[in-house]
Amino acid sequence: MSEAVTRTEQPARRSVRRPAFLARRRTYVSAAGAVLLLALPFYVDRFWLQAGLFAMAAAIGATGLNLLTGATGQLSMGHAFFLAVGAYGYCVFAGDGDGADGLTGLGLPTWLAAVLAVLVAGVAGGVFSPIAGRLRGAYLGIATLALIFIGQHMLFNARDLTGGFNGRDVPPLHLFGLTFDDSELVVAAVPFGSAEKLWYLGLVLLLAGGLFARGVLRGRPGRAMNAIRDHRVAAGVIGVPVARYRAAVFVLSSMYAGLAGVLLALVFQRTVPEYFGMTLSLDYLAMIVIGGLGSVSGAVIGAAFVSLLPQILTRYSDLLPLVSAPGTGGIAPGEAARYLYGAAVVAVVLFLPGGLVRITARHGRPTPQEDT
Repeated sequence: MSEAVTRTEQPARRSVRRPAFLARRRTYVSAAGAVLLLALPFYVDRFWLQAGLFAMAAAIGATGLNLLTGATGQLSMGHAFFLAVGAYGYCVFAGDGDGADGLTGLGLPTWLAAVLAVLVAGVAGGVFSPIAGRLRGAYLGIATLALIFIGQHMLFNARDLTGGFNGRDVPPLHLFGLTFDDSELVVAAVPFGSAEKLWYLGLVLLLAGGLFARGVLRGRPGRAMNAIRDHRVAAGVIGVPVARYRAAVFVLSSMYAGLAGVLLALVFQRTVPEYFGMTLSLDYLAMIVIGGLGSVSGAVIGAAFVSLLPQILTRYSDLLPLVSAPGTGGIAPGEAARYLYGAAVVAVVLFLPGGLVRITARHGRPTPQEDT
């Protein structure tokens, strides 16, 4: 009898130890990753820092789109419009109106200009949210796609604000007595330019945005958003204010896009209208599908994949078959990247519906037998 009791206790003890081990392993991996990210500006060159900054900005924007499309089920193909509002809003608020370029600028403190640009992007989302609340599925996607054409027309023709086809310079950010420009700041015998300084700003913004979005998804708002996505009528019957939640999520997603636009503008140091086109919106949809719909980690993984792939192909185009500079007979790195992550979208839809984040979840979560 005692032998039988001992045998039944052993699996229970293993099931207790296993989650504790996984939690410790996840903590160690997270700590090592944090140390690595903090140390990178001291060891890698400017190319990799800028590539990482583009990935951070993309991850912030993809997190907002995942709240809207992945968690709430509202298809948006106009995400690039709100990124443009954030980028150009920052330039207008922070720009000097007395500059030699003759462009409109309010000359506000740059930190305040960044905050106002994010808020204006949220206001733009709020203005469009009543239209979004009346439409669903492909009809909503088409309506948001119209924002791209409207935005492109404004960016190319409102020359006093946007600089037209040539765009406009981006004023460097001034925060806590530090200027995020190319003026060198020596830290531990390493010269810090704009990329090194913005690296830590990008990490802070990404961490704050990711934690806030995760809190939303894990709390009561997240459950309400998922209910609206799964069955809008049933969500209304059980007391979820559907219209209010859909409008609020649209505003929140637009603010995430505005923040990503501000960070992109600071990294590029110049805004150009053609960047904020339909292709950028499709890239963001690819990010959340590849990474995983409705998941913050999925948005980060998908954003890193889609944003880093063309830059890596460009960097190593001489070493890759069939990939070469435009006009040389091969496939341009940008086109090759779109082929690859287009194939990745198809593969994820067919074989891994939960996105790449499902792979990490499988390795980090105990099996059903271990749970019991």
